[in-house]
Amino acid sequence: QVQLVESGGGLVQTGGSLRLSCAASGGTFRAYTIGWFRRAPGKERGFIAAINWSGGTTPYADSVKGRFTISRDNAKNTVYLQMNSLKPEDTAVYYCAATLQLPLTTNAAYYGSWGQGTQVTVSS
Repeated sequence: QVQLVESGGGLVQTGGSLRLSCAASGGTFRAYTIGWFRRAPGKERGFIAAINWSGGTTPYADSVKGRFTISRDNAKNTVYLQMNSLKPEDTAVYYCAATLQLPLTTNAAYYGSWGQGTQVTVSS
């Protein structure tokens, strides 16, 4: 089973950018769909973006569409989440997760491997 580690979180001002990384080990990385989810204070965990094994399918939540971009480098076993035009409501703990479920799903229940999360705080 793949193990995941997120990095790249931090404090940024409104309108700023961050790039999160999700590094994988211990599995056949290219076989997995990788998703990004976030949990804001007092809210349920929610789907942000996902990417299939080839990078050819990348669904996004409406709240981040046009601002966030997910990508992957299978040679480096890493998935990225480029976050631009950040807003205070993007403040959350961001998690990456892996699934072998097909077709690609945005349902967190189907993601079996999760990272520990990285905090993103956007100040107003």
